[in-house]
Amino acid sequence: MALTRIHPDRAATSPEQATSGLGLGELAPAERPYLVLNMISAADGAATIEGRTRALGDETDRELFHGLRTQVDCVMFGAGTARAERYGRMARDPIHRERRRADGLAPEPLACIVTASLGIPPDLPLLAEPEARLIVMTGADAELPAAAASVEYLRPREDGPGGELSLGPLLGRLRSEHGVSAVLCEGGPTLNASLLAEGLVDELFLTLSSKLVAGTPELTIVAGEAPPAALDLDLVTCHEADGSLYLRYRLRR
Repeated sequence: MALTRIHPDRAATSPEQATSGLGLGELAPAERPYLVLNMISAADGAATIEGRTRALGDETDRELFHGLRTQVDCVMFGAGTARAERYGRMARDPIHRERRRADGLAPEPLACIVTASLGIPPDLPLLAEPEARLIVMTGADAELPAAAASVEYLRPREDGPGGELSLGPLLGRLRSEHGVSAVLCEGGPTLNASLLAEGLVDELFLTLSSKLVAGTPELTIVAGEAPPAALDLDLVTCHEADGSLYLRYRLRR
């Protein structure tokens, strides 16, 4: 599958090469995992078409999406994203599992759903996967019905303002109690906003799809209360294929 790197230098490459050897866990601060967002957007800013992201991407985007999952200990997402995208197993393809083993990672990344109210449908495909390991970050006292997946809960020791989850302490416990040094967050936009507001995001991988959705976007990649000031990004790499751009940014501290 052809992919062209156009920054910082020009070279022919592939999705596997672009998502190998990133060493994200090595960049983690002592108190929490290193956290990167992976999102897709149309050229006019829309983050979904009819409520889902799949129609925005193509085969290259999907290869990069799954490739990034090979580089982290944990894949995080909100309950709304899990419902809309019908999340299943994090690393189903044996090739991706072998890539993880080669990098010294567990074959299956930990999954982490963030939900203040435990709004997770019991028929979510992920819950029916016996090999799946799931952490539920929630402020709710209830638990999900018994499932084939291994499910643990991470609850705040103190409630945040207005009953909201404070994600910083929970990410700290994800590192100290579960050995997670790198997290890939796949949204949605409200979870992204919460992570950004707490200063917990280190990088953004953004696919800029060569599509125009038109009309008022249903969602953008960040939705919710804005950070106190605009956040500056440094471009690390840029790849191109079939008119779409695959951007890796690092948040400037």
